Amino acid sequence: MKTGSALVAGQRPEAELAQAAVQEALAAAGLERADNVILFLTHDFDRNPQPAVLAAARAAGCLAVGGGTASGLFTERGWRLDQPAAAALVYATPAGQAPAESPLLSFSGHGRLPFEWQDGVERVGLLDTDAATWSHGRTTENGCAEFSLPGVNARLVRSSGLRLLGEAQSVEQCAGYDLRRLGGHSAADSLRRALPADLRERPPLHLIAALRQTDAPGIALLSANADGSLTLAETVNEGETITWAIRQPLAAEQEMRKMLTATVNPKKRPNFALMFSCIGRGPLFYGNDDRDLVAFRDTFPDTPLLGAYGTGQIAPLASHNRLFHNTALTLLFESAHV
Repeated sequence: MKTGSALVAGQRPEAELAQAAVQEALAAAGLERADNVILFLTHDFDRNPQPAVLAAARAAGCLAVGGGTASGLFTERGWRLDQPAAAALVYATPAGQAPAESPLLSFSGHGRLPFEWQDGVERVGLLDTDAATWSHGRTTENGCAEFSLPGVNARLVRSSGLRLLGEAQSVEQCAGYDLRRLGGHSAADSLRRALPADLRERPPLHLIAALRQTDAPGIALLSANADGSLTLAETVNEGETITWAIRQPLAAEQEMRKMLTATVNPKKRPNFALMFSCIGRGPLFYGNDDRDLVAFRDTFPDTPLLGAYGTGQIAPLASHNRLFHNTALTLLFESAHV
């Protein structure tokens, strides 16, 4: 299987950026045309992305172009957040049909996970509020695009970037979105007791989450109140248990490396990969570098990668598709042909 990726930036959101990204990806793959193209554009293209999508299809010589706009883009070579850019991954599959297992790639510009996507077929993708989306070479009118990649099998690596703070505690009192008592203490005191000493005086609420299960999406903390309660982004019920967790760069990078290393198959390296990350997790979180991207390069050198930053990441969990935040999802694709 021949694959390649490219990232091209410019001063203005012009269709030529998408054309150049596809042409450079084709050159990297040693191809004259592609069977499939995944194309991401920055939000600078939101008002009229169709000319760029069409330019990508013409450059690739195929109509199988899918993707969307996002808050930032990256490939295995680097990332862009601050200027108009286009990123593309192309691949050509060997002749003949082979059974393949991969989730439905799904991209949305809605503010929350579309209801009809929550059940049914497994989905992996990115949500970025007000994004434009496209599939089969045409922009979609409902802000949602979905498509599958033929001829490849996929393995999903999900890194939440959360470090657990102590044991699970029972919810003793709550009212609506306000968590009042937890584990024998007020909610605020429970959190302070779980935090490292240097964070107790001013807890960094934007980095803290409450977890129902360790593999479930975190519940964000919205505010700490004068009465000792904490306002959460979701309601919880008395009697259930939650665990405090915090996002810290070193712990997130270590988890990412551990999760990627656990998927390494010395006999069959991935042909290419897609990564869907959070705009609050990449260079803005790690300090002007994306340590998740560095971890990928170290684990899978010379493997073509295409990625995008958004506000939510879509992945299956316990027979349902869920919306995660501050998470890095990596799909490792291998040819289904022997």
